[in-house]
Amino acid sequence: MFTASDYVYMSRALQLAERGMYTTSPNPRVGCVIVNNGAIVGEGAHLKAGEPHAEVFALQQAAHLAHGATAYVTLEPCSHHGRTPPCATALAKAGISKVIAAMVDPNPLVAGQGLAYLQSLGIVTQSGLMQVEAQALNLGFISRMEKQKPYVRSKIAASLDGRTALDNGQSQWITSPASRLDVQRWRARSCAIMTGIGTVLADNPNLTVREIDTTRQPLRVVVDSQLQMPLDANVLEGGNTVIAYAHDQHCQLARLQDMGILLLHLPNDQGKVCLKSLLSHLASMQVNELMVEAGQGLNGALAAENLVDELVIYYAPKIMGSAAKGMFAIPSLTKMGQVLALDIVDIRQFGQDIRLMAKLVKAHVD
Repeated sequence: MFTASDYVYMSRALQLAERGMYTTSPNPRVGCVIVNNGAIVGEGAHLKAGEPHAEVFALQQAAHLAHGATAYVTLEPCSHHGRTPPCATALAKAGISKVIAAMVDPNPLVAGQGLAYLQSLGIVTQSGLMQVEAQALNLGFISRMEKQKPYVRSKIAASLDGRTALDNGQSQWITSPASRLDVQRWRARSCAIMTGIGTVLADNPNLTVREIDTTRQPLRVVVDSQLQMPLDANVLEGGNTVIAYAHDQHCQLARLQDMGILLLHLPNDQGKVCLKSLLSHLASMQVNELMVEAGQGLNGALAAENLVDELVIYYAPKIMGSAAKGMFAIPSLTKMGQVLALDIVDIRQFGQDIRLMAKLVKAHVD
């Protein structure tokens, strides 16, 4: 169905799409390559929401050579008017004769209509070339469009015996500088970073991107059921912070609102924050990828409700002992059929640490 050359050109389009890794949010990361007579005549990448899409940049570079050419796009060209005009129309007007898309756009406003429009004009279309690679670039966008929730990626730093903090709460630093730099890359690609009030009280984190060149900072989200947030916490500096709570037990609501903090009242039946409602709300705020940097309480609660998509665990060559805190506080299990099963997708080394990436394939608690 696809030739060796098709793979080469789509691989280049995927490389271009990666240029928007830290900047395109909430839009998808997209790359485009235009080929005429076996030569690349135009390239483009979407870098920022509100700016031209990848196809437009590629067409501008190709100019008249776009006529009769083939366009390789990592995501189906859009067919609707958003902040920018439809890319499908632009490709047609430029005289493109064939469009190969890595994947169909999961956005209901497109969802095959872009390719159908091109076909109606006699333009040859194909899709599915390197689809898995294209989907990996936009896991969050796909999740938000199809499930109305962000893609939830939980980062955990642990000792080899699976401990994340000493019994007194001390946890800095378990892992190496190399691992912590890699964490900054995950932060930079995320739309939001979420933690629990326990982590705020114990570590007073900033939850900002450092050491990575980026033009934006992710939204900071704190799960704080009883609204215990200290008014001088680092996570409140500069705004860009959301606090989800269940009860204003400490009469903090008005003061936090005066500081410009967005507060979401999302109680569940147990008097805690309803995590499903919180994720739905974040999706409505156009959060694609959500990175969780929390302790065993919030990690356990998310896992118990099947809300974690992926784990990024950094294991340091240290032993912290059975009294130290673990990764997940989940209800006691009585059957092996209740355990959280994982699919390990990547293992690599950072300094002396091992980074393990895994997806939850089954999360069931009776």
